[in-house]
Amino acid sequence: MKILIVSQYFWPEEFRINDLAIDLIERGHTVSVITGNPNYPKGKYFKGYGLKYSTEIHKGIRIFRVPIFARGNTSFNLIVNYLSFIFFGSVFSFFHKEKYDKVFAVNYSPITAVIPAIVYCKKNKLKLAIWVLDLWPESVIAASNIKSKKIQKWLTILVKFIYKNSDTIFVANEGFEKSLIEKEVTKNKIFFMPNWAEDIFLKNQKSKYNRKKYDIPDGFVIMFAGNLGEGQDFQSIIKAVELTKENEEIKWVFVGDGRKYNWLKQEVIEKKLETTVTLTGRLPTNSMPELFRQANMMLVSLNNAPIFSLTVPGKVQSYMASSKPILTMLNGEANNLVTQANCGFIAESGDYHQLSENIKKCANLLPKELEEIGKNGLRYYQDNFSKKIIIDNFINRL
Repeated sequence: MKILIVSQYFWPEEFRINDLAIDLIERGHTVSVITGNPNYPKGKYFKGYGLKYSTEIHKGIRIFRVPIFARGNTSFNLIVNYLSFIFFGSVFSFFHKEKYDKVFAVNYSPITAVIPAIVYCKKNKLKLAIWVLDLWPESVIAASNIKSKKIQKWLTILVKFIYKNSDTIFVANEGFEKSLIEKEVTKNKIFFMPNWAEDIFLKNQKSKYNRKKYDIPDGFVIMFAGNLGEGQDFQSIIKAVELTKENEEIKWVFVGDGRKYNWLKQEVIEKKLETTVTLTGRLPTNSMPELFRQANMMLVSLNNAPIFSLTVPGKVQSYMASSKPILTMLNGEANNLVTQANCGFIAESGDYHQLSENIKKCANLLPKELEEIGKNGLRYYQDNFSKKIIIDNFINRL
């Protein structure tokens, strides 16, 4: 098949759509991508890119890059970034003369990034498949605390328009289905397509590692990896850190960057947690497997927004594939998954007391016991989140 993918984010930005595109190429398909110039997550263009049109080839994938304004570090810049991809992506899609068998668009945030794909499909009378990874308008309302009913109404109208013009809708979380049906999507258009872990997390799990390479402390290490943002409820995490600091063996490591990074760094200093907490900053994805092996348990957390109870963060699959026992502090689907897989210990969103108690309990478990809990996660991952099975199903329904 000759496949067109439309995604605002693509390599060298680190998203799973890169993995999907490469896998399709390896299966013998021809893949082209319409995307922007990379600037995520730091808000600055990657070296060699800018506000311009360009084409390039990456691992057999033909990439068309349209001009977009960098997301910067303000809300205004972010809105301009989103709007510029809609505009330049739509103009390019309208005049793009290449013909394809299938068109697939990825709905990271914002869902408006799907619009250029709609433009292409309308002009060329093709069906459109989309992958909903971020539920709108619920997620944007939760993240920005929008109170205006008028804005919420217009966002809902926009989302309904996008869903109406999509012929097949893949959802990353089964809990999303209810929201889509409420927005007049028929159930026969909806298919479950969960996240998977990159192949690197399934390789070399027994290989040696060097804690000094990343300044990982000795002790019982709780590791959080990913976006350090508002949604991850670091206020509650810090309270859990304070409740465990009396046990000097328990260490917390935060791998990543985001809007709460500087806040977290300041809290560590003010609360005198420097010997308990390590901040590594953002590190490349290919370093994650080695980092994960240095942790005793991995943490995933989200705040109490209703949208998050429907979400299983993609890092959960990476933790499971890495055979790491999981600690949660969130609601809903992710807790259900960890319980069903018997691969960790759960706490509800904001319940830092339960999280700290779970950690203290786990610190007293034998290494063999923790290892078995981690293996439970890997077995469940292999049965339910295998990349091969997921992409097989995707191709059959595309």
